[in-house]
Amino acid sequence: MPDISFSNASIALAQALIKKPSVTPADAGCQQLLAKRLAALGFAIEPLPFGEVSNLWACYGTSGPLFVFAGHTDVVPAGALESWTHPPFDAAIDNGFLYGRGAADMKSSIAAMVVAVERLLHDTKINGRIGFLITSDEEGPAVNGTAKVVEHLTTCGINMDWCIVGEPTSTSTLGDTIKNGRRGSMNGKLIVQGKQGHVAYPHLANNPVHTALAALAELTNEQWDNGNEFFPPTSFQISNIHSGTGAENVIPGNMEISFNFRFSPEVTDKQLQQRVNAILKKHNFPYELSWRVSGQPFITGRGALVKATADAIARNCNIDTELSTSGGTSDGRFIAPTGAEVLEFGPVNATIHQIDECVSCTDISTLSAVYEDILRRLLT
Repeated sequence: MPDISFSNASIALAQALIKKPSVTPADAGCQQLLAKRLAALGFAIEPLPFGEVSNLWACYGTSGPLFVFAGHTDVVPAGALESWTHPPFDAAIDNGFLYGRGAADMKSSIAAMVVAVERLLHDTKINGRIGFLITSDEEGPAVNGTAKVVEHLTTCGINMDWCIVGEPTSTSTLGDTIKNGRRGSMNGKLIVQGKQGHVAYPHLANNPVHTALAALAELTNEQWDNGNEFFPPTSFQISNIHSGTGAENVIPGNMEISFNFRFSPEVTDKQLQQRVNAILKKHNFPYELSWRVSGQPFITGRGALVKATADAIARNCNIDTELSTSGGTSDGRFIAPTGAEVLEFGPVNATIHQIDECVSCTDISTLSAVYEDILRRLLT
């Protein structure tokens, strides 16, 4: 068993994980390292590979409420290596900060989780079960990762009661923000059909850009809902527009528009699709429209998990945390539909996906203490 009395254990484990270049969907041996640590504590280990994605389910205990730590070992590409102050997979510590790809998102969280459990189980008998759901498919398509593991667990009759996802949720100070929900995300691809022609003879062509402008303006100005206590109003954003051949004297034959909704529970994806189609049809031009829903909105109310987490943060970080549903999506969207209370809580997110991604070493140790405190409040 690792030396759990070592005060920097969570930092050392974070370094070991960062040194493994696990760019999506590669795991690069991270989960083997975690499985070894957890098996030494008595966890039952179940690797769950789906396609090229590595997943790990580990569970301690056989009865009682189930608390799950969820996270991902995959990271985004490092980018230009010469731009990093310290090589992205060296896990260097400089002036109290741990540098490396995945330091904040989210290998430090995983390390803090594991060490928190090591300390807890060293001297405490718990009343319940602890699980780890780890994937290498969060930064990628998110098809063969957490979603598939949750399906497997459901089939096996394994139901989570509480889940903390270790995403970097803090904004300025560790613990200042936790995510108790996320907006839904839906992408649309609109193709407006026109007729190509010479710019000098517009009467012989049909410019799809001109045709669609009024409809796009109406879509961008539409008030989709008013949000609610936990969620801001639904937003509509155009992300890409492509039209034309590149020639200055050719009217394009079609236009392709990509857009995204981040939507609150006050409106459904089907309602948004219906309303978009109604606006487009009102402007009377030919089009094709396809949709992809990447996540439904979810919310965890002020129950046992929120209270335990807020109290643990107050005790260990001396700060009153704020509940938020802002930001992008996370794997919590696959877990919440099972009925589990789901929160996201992790380190400061100021450098995620950036050159010189880093996290405070002190914050890693404190985060581990908070995770341990949460477990004690819920399982002892």
